[in-house]
Amino acid sequence: MESGAGKHWTEEEVKALLSVWSEKNIRKQLHGTLRNKGIFIYIAKRLQELGVCRDWKQCRAKYKNLKYEYRTVKYAHNSGDVTKTMKFFHDLDAILRYEPVTQLAAEENGRCPATETQLNTSPTTDSTQ
Repeated sequence: MESGAGKHWTEEEVKALLSVWSEKNIRKQLHGTLRNKGIFIYIAKRLQELGVCRDWKQCRAKYKNLKYEYRTVKYAHNSGDVTKTMKFFHDLDAILRYEPVTQLAAEENGRCPATETQLNTSPTTDSTQ
C-alpha cells in the first residue's frame, strides 16, 4: 500500500488508529508528553500489524488533526452550537475524556504508573521527557 504524505486516511485506517489510541497504556503515554516520537513509532508498528501502512509522522499528524477537530466540535457543542459534527466524535470523546492516574493515587498504592506503562521502544528514540 502506498503511504505518501498526501494520501488521505480511509475510514478503516482511522478506525485502526483509534483502536490503538484507545488502549490505556497508549493514552497514558500520550497524555502530556511533549517528546512522543517513540510512542508514534510504536503506534505505526501496531498499525502495520493491523494492515495499515503509515509511518510515525503520518500517525502523529492524523492524531493531532483528529484531536484539533474534536476540540473544535466539543467547544461548539459546549457553546450551544450542535450543528458542528465530525465522523468519529463519540469514539474520540471516549478516548479524550480519559484522565490519567493522579500523583496522589500513585503514591497511595506505592507504584509509579509512568514506569509501569513504558513501551518497548529503543532508548535512543525521542519518547523520553
